[in-house]
Amino acid sequence: MVAGAFLLPALVLLGALVVHPIGYSVYRSFFDRGGDTFVGAGNFREILHDDTIRTALTNTALWVVLAPTTATALGLIFAVLTERVRWGTAFKLLVFMPMAISMLAAGIIFRLVYDHDPDRGVANAVWVGVHDTFAESSAFPKARPGRDSPLQDSGGGAFTTREPVRAGVPALLPLVGVAPEALPEGTRTAAAAPAEPGKVTGTVWQDFTRGGGGRTNTVDATEQAFAGMRIEAVKDGRVVDTATARADGTFTLSAKADGALLRLPAANFREAYSGVQWLGPTLVTPAIIGAYVWMWAGFAMVLIGAGLAAVPRELLEAARVDGANEWQVFRRITVPLLGPVLAVVLVTLVINVMKIFDLVFVIAPGAVQDDANVLALQLYRTSFGTDADPGLGSAIAVLLLVLVIPVMLVNIRRLRKEGSR
Repeated sequence: MVAGAFLLPALVLLGALVVHPIGYSVYRSFFDRGGDTFVGAGNFREILHDDTIRTALTNTALWVVLAPTTATALGLIFAVLTERVRWGTAFKLLVFMPMAISMLAAGIIFRLVYDHDPDRGVANAVWVGVHDTFAESSAFPKARPGRDSPLQDSGGGAFTTREPVRAGVPALLPLVGVAPEALPEGTRTAAAAPAEPGKVTGTVWQDFTRGGGGRTNTVDATEQAFAGMRIEAVKDGRVVDTATARADGTFTLSAKADGALLRLPAANFREAYSGVQWLGPTLVTPAIIGAYVWMWAGFAMVLIGAGLAAVPRELLEAARVDGANEWQVFRRITVPLLGPVLAVVLVTLVINVMKIFDLVFVIAPGAVQDDANVLALQLYRTSFGTDADPGLGSAIAVLLLVLVIPVMLVNIRRLRKEGSR
């Protein structure tokens, strides 16, 4: 009686907050949207035929496979490596710190991290910086020939002179289309190239005078140079000489360019690389999984680190004395001894990711929420809102419960086995 009296409040709460909601959800899943008509397994058939829900199932499976294994693997690596460094405690603190952040706050942080604009999104800022190190974009992506220009479009983004150029006669390569404020910092005024005997000279510049005025195809006093522009002399389809425009837009080619066509190659007009669409339809789910791993790798590291502290050091030393290298000690001694701890971490994270909702809801933009959809999010979207269907939502909840139960049973069996030792 005394034991029953102490257990009664807990049993009442358990029944009110767990058993009753589960039972009612199972009951409600067999009725239609209004709750008046019994539809049997109709809602469950709808789950199998609805493309949005099938996408949620696929993404949930992807989460279950990738997120727990990645977080556990990183936690194992961090736990092992931090044992060998002097500042291991500080590193563990930094890695574990994201656990103190709510899912909502983490979602807002990573929504900004994954922003497509490199000036705002850290991920694209780094990606664009690395890309531009090896393939720098042009400073003049919008430049093009103007009206009555001696240049014409030669295909593939390049421009070529209409007529061959001659040595001793300065060539004019006027372009328009670059906004004055978009010109590189330090751009200078263009200058007319002087004639040089036996050489082909010329100027490449912005043939536009701010405020109006000026003459077409003439280097006017206030017009800006296109410094750094590459110029190629082409004869019979072959490049016979090249030059780069100076700070004032002038360039000089050798006598080989006499009678050649001048070409401004497409590389001069390459659009600036804007990075990766992290939150586009293709990468949105892996991107959100990355945010989850950032948060939960610290949790895995702490638990695995606690298990690692209990590993008998004499076993590790004995393996090293017998000639095993560090990788063999890690793979054949450390990991097997940490098996129970790794199982705890993995099962805990699997149960956790099956219920993942807030990260996906906050990080994924509305346009791609169908692509990033998971079961918990679909449960919310189906059960609430202007087009709510509580019957179908309850069926999704029951499906989620059915998927979680096997993992829970595995965990209970493992705990019982551990307790019997």
